[in-house]
Amino acid sequence: MTGQAPAPAAKKAQPRNPLHGLTLEAIVTALVDYYGWEHLSELVPVRCFTLDPSVSSSLKFLRKTPWAREKVESLYLFMLREQRREQQQQEPPPQP
Repeated sequence: MTGQAPAPAAKKAQPRNPLHGLTLEAIVTALVDYYGWEHLSELVPVRCFTLDPSVSSSLKFLRKTPWAREKVESLYLFMLREQRREQQQQEPPPQP
């Protein structure tokens, strides 16, 4: 035996997981930058987004509320797809 324990499953590389390595703070900040607090509160109607919203209050709530965190993470993935679509529409078609 070498005395080394195998790496935990959570530490393995996840190249196809766009959430891997992102903090919840980075996700919330990106959503606020893209949608704004008002639209974000319409898309995910939770109190921390509607009443006196802030990143820190949202983080506290989302860390304690798995169903809300899942909605925010799903919205983040949707936002990434939307951004990709917008970027592709702006690129000129390839020349033959």
